[in-house]
Amino acid sequence: MKYLKFITFLVLAVIAGATAAATRISLLTQDAGKEIYELEGHAALRIVTDDGRDMAVNWGVFDFRSPNFAYRFTSGQTDYLCVMVPTDMLVAEYAPSGRRFREQVLDLTPQEADRVIALVEENLRPENRTYRYNYVLDNCITRPYNIIRRALNDSITLSVPAEFTYSNTGITVPRLEGEQTTFRKEMTRYHHNYPWYQFGINLALGSGIDRPITELERGFSPLYMHELMAGATGGFDNRPLVVEENDLIAETGECSPSGATPWYLTPMACAIALLALTIIITVRDLRRRRVSRWFDTLLYSLFFIAGMVLTFLIFVSVHEATSPNWLYLWLNPFCIIPVIFEWIKSCRRVVYCYQFCNFAALLLLVAGIPLHGQALDPAFPVLIACDVIRALSFIYIYRITYIRRA
Repeated sequence: MKYLKFITFLVLAVIAGATAAATRISLLTQDAGKEIYELEGHAALRIVTDDGRDMAVNWGVFDFRSPNFAYRFTSGQTDYLCVMVPTDMLVAEYAPSGRRFREQVLDLTPQEADRVIALVEENLRPENRTYRYNYVLDNCITRPYNIIRRALNDSITLSVPAEFTYSNTGITVPRLEGEQTTFRKEMTRYHHNYPWYQFGINLALGSGIDRPITELERGFSPLYMHELMAGATGGFDNRPLVVEENDLIAETGECSPSGATPWYLTPMACAIALLALTIIITVRDLRRRRVSRWFDTLLYSLFFIAGMVLTFLIFVSVHEATSPNWLYLWLNPFCIIPVIFEWIKSCRRVVYCYQFCNFAALLLLVAGIPLHGQALDPAFPVLIACDVIRALSFIYIYRITYIRRA
């Protein structure tokens, strides 16, 4: 603890010295990488003083050694740190990745630069440097942007870029021209080569990420904020904010995001294969007038596991966008009923009642999309069709096998 206080004292002392000698404030942006947490890029703030001090402030640091890190991270208690290091150290850390690292030098008055430094100093205080990270609302780019915005007394006007393509990813980001977009649509754009990652996001995050968002909110991605800032204006005289752009690390292409997932390994391909298997087994069941309990056990076990994950995310975690999640009508703990009770002859009426309710819930989920507004992953309707087929087949076979005999 003594060492921590000493380091904090040194950091604040450096910033205090910089206040009187600040000559340049820059926004730093790193291109996308291969890891899923790198797909939207990364950002930091650079402070250079005329007496030779050159520091970078980074809001994207988390501590794996913190108590119960895995549980806290999973449950949404994603506490990130604001740290300041020499810019050379930050560049040296990122250089091996081969990802382009760009600098946008900002045209700030001495008073505005002083306000930036004062706000950075406030962020670096022990009581403030840890913050609750939010994937789209409070992250490594929204923090430095908001500091710049506050230093300019909220006078920034962002420039909406024309359609452009990121060189190392092949991602094309269109100009909307009045068309609405959402956080989910923007995420899908950045994750197009990682369909299973987006599948997980579409499963875990509910309708909160399907509301229309502004151009500024599209800037949750450091890559897009870089484009927004390129032509931005601000200050009392509405001057262009970016006066110079430099490459701190040139692109080598050695760590670009992975290529496209083969079509036969995508969630959609797997879902279609499962649907085909479901149809084949169901046709066989209808001919035999007997339910393949083993298949329902496997299918509904998968649904039950997904339902338990959603239960944790909705009712236990503090992730902001996990609730409401209308997929809970489909994937919930009740999916365990067919897994257990189909094997108990005296309890099959319980499964019969469950499948009636399950079928109604699935219809409500799909038909209610215009009302609840939650977009479904392209693979979800196919998987829902598997559930519907098995539900209707069980209802039919049960009725002709047990009810009519009775």
